[in-house]
Amino acid sequence: MIVTILLFVVGFVILIKGADLLVDGASSIAKKFNISDLVIGLTIVSFGTSAPELVINILASFNGSSDIAIGNVLGSNIANIFLILGISALICNLPLKKSTIFSEIPFTLIAVFLVGFLANTNLFIEDSTLQISRYEGLVLLVFFLLFLAYIYTLAKDDKDIFDEVESGLTLTKALIYVVLGVLAMFFGGKWVVDGAIEFAKYFGLSESFVGLTIISFGTSLPELATSVLAAKKGNSDIAVGNIVGSNIFNLLWILGISAFIRDLPFPPMSNIDIAVTGFASVVLILSMTMGKKYSIAKADGVIYIIIYFLYLYMIFLRG
Repeated sequence: MIVTILLFVVGFVILIKGADLLVDGASSIAKKFNISDLVIGLTIVSFGTSAPELVINILASFNGSSDIAIGNVLGSNIANIFLILGISALICNLPLKKSTIFSEIPFTLIAVFLVGFLANTNLFIEDSTLQISRYEGLVLLVFFLLFLAYIYTLAKDDKDIFDEVESGLTLTKALIYVVLGVLAMFFGGKWVVDGAIEFAKYFGLSESFVGLTIISFGTSLPELATSVLAAKKGNSDIAVGNIVGSNIFNLLWILGISAFIRDLPFPPMSNIDIAVTGFASVVLILSMTMGKKYSIAKADGVIYIIIYFLYLYMIFLRG
């Protein structure tokens, strides 16, 4: 067990470092093609910071550990909004563009409802076993393509170029970063998944609990680092765009790919986590349309963090 825990921790370090290399390389390449910070936050940075979730979910799907795959995505999305945006808001108020409030965040809410509906479709037929099937995974991927189409339109309309994302890497070095990042994430992710399964068995915990807590928090560390750094620099577009884009990637791209690899059995208890994920998006919309308009204030950040720890307490009692 000591060796398992050691590999689990080392795997997380390698996984996150790999994501960091991927983000640095991909962002540098994007800046060389004059892509705006907002678009980089919603796509490349979001993909890079969601890459740990993707790697872990793919490996978990191949292992048949659907509880880890689903718990990882839902737990990460909840942590992204309540914990990471909460911490970022404590650093500085986060003013947002109207497109983020009225387009990207509602799209996140639609994605939550879509996942919840698809996971529970078997309730309407004789087979009451809940799951996200391969065909339903394809539906998620189609909606993800719609999101990418929206981002493409945004990229054409948004011509503002900022300096917060570094583009000092040469193209060759940036490509090397991307390759090394992908390799590091694969090996690190494998150690994390294998370690999580053994960890759950040894301590008598459910794989869902491990996915919703330890793994989801660990895979959210890249989002935490990215958004906190962006908040310190006063770049709310990156700080929030990273979170919103990451949540959409998690629900549509990562769950879609995971289900396409293998049908994902959906524990009925996970409907509670789906509800909390939707609640997080609603709270985010309300906090930006009330009080200081179109902004996440420091007081909102405190409320977010309190809600997150209440959620952790709830799933601890649930086991």
